[in-house]
Amino acid sequence: MTNRVLALYLHIPWCVTRCIYCDFNTYVGGEDTLKARYHVALQREIREAGAALGHPPLDTIFFGGGTPTTLPPGQLVELVETVKAAFALRPDAEVTVEANPGTLSLVDLRELRQGGVNRLSLGVQSFNNDELRFLSRLHDADAARRAVEQARAAGFDNLSLDLIFNLPQQTLAQWQFNLQEALRLLPDHLSLYSLIVEPGTRLHRQVDEGHIPAPDDDVAADMYASAIDTLAGAGYVHYEISNWARGNGETDWQTPRLASAHNLIYWRNQPYLGLGAGAFGTVNGERWMNVKRPQDYIRRIERGKRRLGAARDEKTYEQIDRDTAMSEHMLLGLRLVREGVSAAEFSACFNILLQERYNEAINRGLERDLLEWIEPPTGLRLRLTRQGRFLANRVMVEFMA
Repeated sequence: MTNRVLALYLHIPWCVTRCIYCDFNTYVGGEDTLKARYHVALQREIREAGAALGHPPLDTIFFGGGTPTTLPPGQLVELVETVKAAFALRPDAEVTVEANPGTLSLVDLRELRQGGVNRLSLGVQSFNNDELRFLSRLHDADAARRAVEQARAAGFDNLSLDLIFNLPQQTLAQWQFNLQEALRLLPDHLSLYSLIVEPGTRLHRQVDEGHIPAPDDDVAADMYASAIDTLAGAGYVHYEISNWARGNGETDWQTPRLASAHNLIYWRNQPYLGLGAGAFGTVNGERWMNVKRPQDYIRRIERGKRRLGAARDEKTYEQIDRDTAMSEHMLLGLRLVREGVSAAEFSACFNILLQERYNEAINRGLERDLLEWIEPPTGLRLRLTRQGRFLANRVMVEFMA
């Protein structure tokens, strides 16, 4: 393993309930025996992955799901310790746990913080109780506020909140209320997502049957514009299409210090390991997903050879060819709305000029005022314009291999 940067994603598939919009690999409940076996299997996969890669330096750990905090804090801390033994975790590594308000006490939060977790991502989604009930969330707005207060009391100084907009019949005023309530809590980071109707979800069935109106793209654009302006006025830096971080005097092209270090590794098209049931990983030019069902995952790990990818679903395995790598470099990098894609880094990676490889796509974007060139001290970069942020999918399809 020779890559300079590496991230680790650990999937915890359990949830107390399944949200109406969720299409992630999650399972409600789960017997204690199954959870215990899963915990042991995940520890083994961590150890074997670290050994297979030569115990490389590790920049970030991200516990996602599911709801990682359905596990006792002690188990999450134990997993962090397992990672430390299997990898060379950098002293300043970002260690994030996703959590839902109401799933952690102050004692739990202190145990996580003292156990090495230094970033918390809270799935607030809304401060409107009717909206929370529609989304099948178990907490209410007051529980979200208490969760932030307790996280601060426990010592978390890197706190992110998730919000969802463009809910059925949600007004612009209601969305602006959610933004203002979030800002009152002074989070360090905000992730804002437009509601997407994913196939196979309860939301999809209800929309398909006409019980719920489909999300309105024009309304979504108005809410997105409101977020951009409101958060800029409050001192937050829009650094990725759906993400903002509290600013600290960064210049126009710089990504803020409190940006998600883990997700930056994804967007900069750098390698990451995905361990656990249904987790994706991309390392050394190879990509795969582990089998989804926790029972299948456990069996693969328990019976598997001691190697990287013992639990992978072979149908998902692929070697990433040069054209795909170039395309993904653009699709991911253009999501970074401040730093964009470095022409020099693209050329160094692929031994071809960015302007030569994607001449037509770039020119079309420039002509339509969806792309722009900037030239900070680090060299020429291509990024989305403000208008391009609203039409990002249309821009990015031009760069698909």
